[in-house]
Amino acid sequence: MLRRCRAGEPVALATVVATWHSAPQPPGAAMLLAADGTVTGSVSGGCVEADLYERARHVLGTGVPELTRYGVSDDDAYTVGLTCGGVLDVFVERVDPGRLAELEAVDAARRAGQPAAVVTCVAADAGDPPGAVPADPLRRLGRRLVLTGERITGSLGDDRLDDAATADALGLLAAGRNGLLRYGYHGQRRGAGLSLFVTTYATPPRMIVFGAIDFAAAVARIGAFLGYRVTVCDARPVFATARRFPEADEVVAQWPHRYLRTELDAGRVDGRTVVCVLTHDPKFDVPLLALALRHRLAYVGAMGSRRTHDERHKLLSEAGLSAAQLARLASPIGLDLGGRTPEETAVSVAAQIVAARWGGSGRPLTALAGPIHQPG
Repeated sequence: MLRRCRAGEPVALATVVATWHSAPQPPGAAMLLAADGTVTGSVSGGCVEADLYERARHVLGTGVPELTRYGVSDDDAYTVGLTCGGVLDVFVERVDPGRLAELEAVDAARRAGQPAAVVTCVAADAGDPPGAVPADPLRRLGRRLVLTGERITGSLGDDRLDDAATADALGLLAAGRNGLLRYGYHGQRRGAGLSLFVTTYATPPRMIVFGAIDFAAAVARIGAFLGYRVTVCDARPVFATARRFPEADEVVAQWPHRYLRTELDAGRVDGRTVVCVLTHDPKFDVPLLALALRHRLAYVGAMGSRRTHDERHKLLSEAGLSAAQLARLASPIGLDLGGRTPEETAVSVAAQIVAARWGGSGRPLTALAGPIHQPG
C-alpha cells in the first residue's frame, strides 16, 4: 500500500473488522486491490474473495466506503458466503496518495521498533439522541487517527471522540490486539452511532531460548516463523555464536539468569514473552527458572527427562517458589507428538506455545465438538 501510494496510485483496502463463530481469519486480516487489478492478501482464505474483489473495484472507482457482512445465512451463501459457518464484517475503503503521511508514519514507527495504532471509522448511523448527530454522519466513514509514539495524526471529527478513542486504542496496543470500539458522536462510551476499528502494530513478542544446542537452533527457527523476535542465550561463548543460529535476531553469551534479570530490569520482557530453557543443567536451570516463574510471562518451558523434571521441581520448591508458580512451568517441554529429531521437538514446543496463547487443549480436532477457533 505504501509503495503504491508513493507512486501516486490509489488502492482499495478491505479489512476484517469483526468476526463471529468459525470465521477463518481474525479481525485485522486484509486484502489490497491495486488499480491494475493486482490483489495482495486475503480475508477468508478464498470463500468470499471473488465477491470482495468486485466490491473493492467499485469502491476504488467511487471512493465511497462500504461495510459488508458475509455469512452462511446469506441467500447465496454457497456462492459468496462462508461455507465454514463463520460470519465476518469487512470494511472496504479507498486509500488515496493524500494519506501518504499517515502510511509513512506507521512505516517509520515499525522500522524503528516502536508500536503504532490506526483507528478508522467503519460505521456511522443516527443512533444518538436528536441533535447529537452530525448533519451527514456518512462523512465520518473512513476518517482515522494514527498513533505513533507521542504523536497523533488525523482526527475522527470531534475532539472528545479523539480523546476517548486514543485512550482506548492505546489500551489495545498495549495488549497487542485489534478490536472494534463503539461510541456516540462526541466520544460517549455508552453512546451509539459510530464504530471504530483499531489496527495495532505492536512490537513483535519475544522468544528467549536458553541453551545453545541443536534443539535450540530448531526452536529458534520455528519461533522466527511464528513471528517472535528470537534471542538465544548461553553462558559458553564458543557455542553462543550467530553462525550457529542464523534465524535468531540476536545471540548472547552470558549466564542465563543474569541475562534475564537485565532484560526484566530494562523492561524488555513482558507478558507476551516466551522462555524456552533447553540447558537441562541445574546450575543454569534452577536460578533461571526461579526468576522466570516469579514473573507473569506468556510461557516458560524447560527441557529434560522425567527424572530431571522431578529433581528440578524439588530444587525450585526449596528455592521458595509457590505451588501456583511451579504450576506455570511446562516441563518436560512440549506436547506429546512422539517426535525425536530437533525439528520435530521444535514443532511440539511451538504447538504448546500456541495452545497456551489461545487456550487450546492440544487434542485432535476430530475428538472435539464445537467451535474450532476460540475467541481471541
